[in-house]
Amino acid sequence: MFTKYFLNLAAKGNHNYSDKDVRERIGYTAGLVGVFVNLLLSILKLAVGLTTSSIAVTADAFNNLSDTASSIMTVIGFKLSNVPPDKEHPYGHGRIEYLTALMIAFMVILVGFKFVKSSVDRIINPKVIVFQVIPFILLVISISLKIWLSIFNRKLGNKISSAALQATATDALGDVIITSVVAFSLLLSLFTNYPIDGYIGILVSTFILYSGFSLVKETVSHLIGKAPDKDLIDELMDEILSYDYILGAHDLIVHNYGPGKVMATIDVEIPFDIDVVTIHDIIDQAERELSERFNLHLVIHMDPVGFQSKETVEIMNKIKNRIKKDEFIKSMHDFNIIEQNDNKVVVFHVVVDGNKIDRQFSGEKYKEELAEIIKGINSALDCDIIVDTEY
Repeated sequence: MFTKYFLNLAAKGNHNYSDKDVRERIGYTAGLVGVFVNLLLSILKLAVGLTTSSIAVTADAFNNLSDTASSIMTVIGFKLSNVPPDKEHPYGHGRIEYLTALMIAFMVILVGFKFVKSSVDRIINPKVIVFQVIPFILLVISISLKIWLSIFNRKLGNKISSAALQATATDALGDVIITSVVAFSLLLSLFTNYPIDGYIGILVSTFILYSGFSLVKETVSHLIGKAPDKDLIDELMDEILSYDYILGAHDLIVHNYGPGKVMATIDVEIPFDIDVVTIHDIIDQAERELSERFNLHLVIHMDPVGFQSKETVEIMNKIKNRIKKDEFIKSMHDFNIIEQNDNKVVVFHVVVDGNKIDRQFSGEKYKEELAEIIKGINSALDCDIIVDTEY
């Protein structure tokens, strides 16, 4: 109920969640809610930790304090990521959101390492934990709040495809586990005098570190260049092939410059004898419509196909027969013989399945093998073979 309320409050009736203004308002709302909840929890847990002399509870309190700082960074990150493109950054500043998520992850890791040290110190110098009902109830309440906060950030993060909010949701879920373990350790103090607090602190710190490193892995994947969603690729290919005179499509490349800032390029095959103005209008229409439908900027390159000489067909068939023997070859396209500097050049692309090759595979050596087949047919032919890898 509260999640829906905050979502509607931020969206202001506009449910186009890819709109940059809507994304920014939702990001602000999530960040401010996170600041309030985490600050409240850190104060409550710090009071509980000091009252019960529990290092595990105190560690959890400072973990929530770092979450407060993370929420502040989320707000700042959304503001900076929506700065318009400029001369130095013509594709915008969307990746700042990923950097924000990365900084949140590093803060989580820092807190984890800090309390590993504190927990080891507590094992060496144990203290008696004093169980009290009210502090225990406060921990149970904090668990409920963190469960809601995780769901809240997950839903909002999914709505606007935000890595920062999804990272915050994962962190909050980790906090639920941490606080549950801490509450359990307080409960155990009723039944044993064994100094388990330090060991529980180690366990809590381990959860914190695991959460932090998981967030780093996910965020770095976006920064390096994560593979586009398979459903997006399949849907985009199907839509492109639905346009008149487009016979085939290949070499789809998707560039992600941050949430809602995606560029894509693709090659399409068209009849070699079609009127230039006609096909230009169709391609222009496809670029406009698909860019709007998939919320990206699409650029389409045209490859004329159709007419092939007897020599071209002979060479193409021999190459096809050769690559059929290799399970790692997915397809071949753009096969042609062109005139270049008074020489004939055989040009084509071979697509390799990256999941079926090992590190020993050499694209250069494979091109040499195919070139030898072509030279065997006509030694005067030059070759320009491109090996593409798809996953």
